[in-house]
Order: sequence, then C-alpha cells, then structure tokens
Amino acid sequence: MTADERCATTGDITRHGGSRPHAVVVGGGLAGVTSALQLADAGVRVTLLEGRPRLGGLAFSFLRGELSVDNGQHVYLRCCTAYRWFLDRVGGAHLAPVQDRLDVPVLDVGHPAGPRLGRLRRSALPVPLHLARSLATYPHLSLAERASVGRAALALKKLDPADPALDDIDFAGWLGRHGQSPRTVEALWDLVGVATLNATAPHASMGLAAMVFKTGLLSEPGAADIGWAHVPLGDLHDTLARKALDAAGVRTEVRAKAERIQRREGGGWSVHTAGEVLEADTVVLAVPQRETRELLPDGALDDPDRLLDIGTAPILNLHVVYDRKVLRQPFFTALGSPVQWVFDRTASSGLTGGGQYLAVSQSAAQDDIDEPVAVLRERYLPELERLLPAARGAGIRDFFVTRERTATFAPTPGVGRLRPGARTHAPGLYLAGSWTATGWPATMESAVRSGFSAAGAALSALGRRYDHPLQEAA
Repeated sequence: MTADERCATTGDITRHGGSRPHAVVVGGGLAGVTSALQLADAGVRVTLLEGRPRLGGLAFSFLRGELSVDNGQHVYLRCCTAYRWFLDRVGGAHLAPVQDRLDVPVLDVGHPAGPRLGRLRRSALPVPLHLARSLATYPHLSLAERASVGRAALALKKLDPADPALDDIDFAGWLGRHGQSPRTVEALWDLVGVATLNATAPHASMGLAAMVFKTGLLSEPGAADIGWAHVPLGDLHDTLARKALDAAGVRTEVRAKAERIQRREGGGWSVHTAGEVLEADTVVLAVPQRETRELLPDGALDDPDRLLDIGTAPILNLHVVYDRKVLRQPFFTALGSPVQWVFDRTASSGLTGGGQYLAVSQSAAQDDIDEPVAVLRERYLPELERLLPAARGAGIRDFFVTRERTATFAPTPGVGRLRPGARTHAPGLYLAGSWTATGWPATMESAVRSGFSAAGAALSALGRRYDHPLQEAA
C-alpha cells in the first residue's frame, strides 16, 4: 500500500483520503479474510480488525514446548471448492493436499469375533458405481444392510437440499423411513455425518445432511477425497493469509476488537475499537452469531434475537505423544469405541527425538467437553490401546486436551430458517460466517463461501464489478 493510500488521522477519527471506498471487515477468521481479499482484489481499500493476536478464527495453531499444535483436526473434501480457492489464494494448496482417491480405514473393535478392519474406498467408475465395490465388501454391515444403503442413496440423490421442508425433519427419522438399521446408521451414516455436521443423525437437519451426502458422495467420483493440512493450520490461516492480505494492500490489525458500530449522519459507518474510530463506506461483520447480535444496530435485521436461537455444538480434541510409533496409517476412524477419528500429526507438529503424536478428534462431544483432563486420560488411553496394539506398553510423553465449546453452530432441524443471508436492512452492512445462510454446515468451506457472499453483496452496492471465484465451477 502506498503512503497516499494509508489513512491519515485527525484527532481520534481515522479518515481515509482518495476516491476509493473504504471497507472495514470485523473478524479475521476464514470468512473475514476471504471478504477482505475479495474486496481488496476489486479495488476497495480494506481494514481488517481481529480481536485475537492472530488470524484464523477457530482453525488455528499454538506452541506447546517444541510442538506446533492445531487446536483441532480440520479436514476438507475435494468438493470444497471455496476452501480450495482460499488455499490457492494464499499460496498454500501444496501444503494441504487431497488424497488421490478416497480411502478411509474403519476399525471395529466391538465385533463379537474380534477387531475387524474395513475400508471405505472409491474407484474411478462414475457415480454411484464409484463406491459399489467398497460397499459390497464393507465388513461392518450385513449383506441386507449394504443393499439398504444403496436404496437409501438413490432416494437421497433425488432430494433437493435447499427444499425448506427438509430443514424441518431430522436425518435419523428419514434414514429410518428408508430402511436404515441402527447398525447402518452407526457404521456408515454417522461415521461421515458426525464428522461433517458435528451432530448425530437424530440431532441433524435433513436439509444439511442431504447437502453433505449428496455433494460429497453422489455428485462426482472424487468429491469425497479427503484433504488436510500437512503443516500447522497457523501456517495457512495466519502466516500465509497475512502475507496475502499485505500483498493485496489490506491493513490488518490484530488485538483490535470492534466494540461498537454506528451509522454516520452523512452515510457510511463508524467502527469503534479501544484505540481508534474507523470511518467506512461498508462494513462486513464476520464474527460469531452472538457477537454479531451485540454489534448490530437497530433495524439491521427483522428479528436480531433469532441469531441467539442458533445453537452451538462442541468439539473435543485429545493430544497424545507416545515414545514410539504406534500407528502406521495417516488416520483412521473407529467403531465400537468412544474414539472417533485419529490422525498422525507427528511431522506437521515438528516433533523430534522419535515417538509419535496422535490427535483424536471427537465431534458432537457434549458428554465429554467439560470432563477433567485426568478423567479423559483414564477413559481414552485404554481405548487407544484397544484400537492400536502397538500402543500397549508404550510410554506417554504428553497428554493434553483442547476444547472448543462453541466450535460450530448446531445443525438441528429448523436451523435453516434462523441463518441470515449476507445482506442486512442497513445499507452498507453485511454478514459473514459459517453460521450464515450458505447451505453448508459449519465447515471451513461454509466460512469461505460466506466471505464470497458478503464481498459480492458489498461490491454490488458500491457499483463495483464482482466476478465470483466459483462461477465457472458452479
């Protein structure tokens, strides 16, 4: 950014000269960073405010001794075109590669005949045949249950996830009406659904479940191939994101919490922080729903208190550092155990001196989220030994827990009608965040898509051309 493009200060009001409009984006998570980049790329001067000392929102890293630790294990799918755009835009796509083909090891330790390993894999055949061989040999379901999955998948393919009627029913009820046994729900539908929706089938909107399964499994053969960061998330969502913002000319301020926004008499907005007041032509609020409600001016939404009706759901992550290698796969998921998904984070964390660092990701963790570390250690270390024979007798160098009590919005039936769009009734004020009306559950994909929507709405109101990054893929 050149000197004449930077703000000049008069008293405690920060004023921006020049003819270009000025936008303030409140919130430095994926939604806020995306909004800021899109606005800046369209020629708008942008200031990004983030109350934390880092960018990345709820997908971040921190240091624990020698380890660089992600607060939680985050993955995405090949069909997550918006998040893949984000990785490309910040120059990090090569650091978070996608599997060549979907391959998920599923270990059932509760089978009467003893532990049994199955895999969910795809082939190169067209949808729905790409999963036919995998389902035909999936050992965790009976022959009749496998056949019932195919019938339910065909029924699912006919649904429109945007149909408002689907939002009012729960996923479990729909599955039951389509012949899915409790075992089928546990060993297949919830195996995927809990990780993507952060809810079990009885507590998930059918609309959101249909979107996940129809897009991920029934759109194209490679849609569900899994990608994840092979470096700390902070390298992508903070370090590289900040470099991209700097290169785009965005003024990024961390430890700068927006305390109040208000309309100016002559039009536009004033955004108040503890240190300054920023004048803006447009404002994007890219913060959680409760914080958004606190900042919204009167009249911005018909019923702003509805934002408080959007519930939240927790995610718990257990971090275990062993003194030896106990897992040879990059990840696996479990049945017959409270353990859900286990990832090897040894290389990405920077662990040295041998040993292995595993991250155990527990979605929909309402029962465990407030348990003391000692209780969680006593509960989960024996389970890991049951799942991983090599862990039996291995030394534990470290065991710690990260908790995100409000990790996502709760995807309960009826939540769709509560999620607002990007536009508000207040001219120049827009909303972003994974909890807004993106059609997706609370994922990194949803966050980036919301940033597109907010930036597009703002640029339209400013009379600026907006080329949606996904319009060719849509």
